[in-house]
Amino acid sequence: MCGRMEVLLDGMKGLLDQVFDEPLSIQTNLDLRPSDPVTTLSSSQGKLMATQQSWGIQPTWSKKLIINAQAETVADKTTFASAFSEHRCIIPCSAWFEWRDEGQTKKQKYRFSHAVDKPLFMAGIIYPEQQQLVTLTIVPNEKCAEYHHRMPLFIPSSAIDSWLNDKPQQLNPLMQALPDKWIKVSAV
Repeated sequence: MCGRMEVLLDGMKGLLDQVFDEPLSIQTNLDLRPSDPVTTLSSSQGKLMATQQSWGIQPTWSKKLIINAQAETVADKTTFASAFSEHRCIIPCSAWFEWRDEGQTKKQKYRFSHAVDKPLFMAGIIYPEQQQLVTLTIVPNEKCAEYHHRMPLFIPSSAIDSWLNDKPQQLNPLMQALPDKWIKVSAV
């Protein structure tokens, strides 16, 4: 689920600067993949900071890179609980991608973005010692469920401060899929 995302600053930069009241240094990447560097925004002593993290972790017990964690269980799983409690982040992005079987041999790629091309703020957790991150997923809204059984967890711009600074037990109201009307889907 959500193994690719897009960070397109054209048209997004001005909106991001308004949301955060300061210019952010974020690089455009139209095909951001696991293990690529990702610009994340987190909070340190009440101040917003941008850092580069590698997308995915590989614990010693895992044979593959883990790029996503389920938002519904992230606070309880040993691998994720500490990072969720102490090191939440957001990843500003313009879209994410999913592939859907469209027949016996064809998979179609789909681009999911904000309905009016606003930035999306994907929820994540950081492992600062390794400079790595994992994105969070949630049960999808109806529109996204047609393509995949999970979707990224997005944080509304008005709740970014809460996501970054509140106690984990206060975050349950944010663990919801975006409404269908906020999502635009297009075949790529």
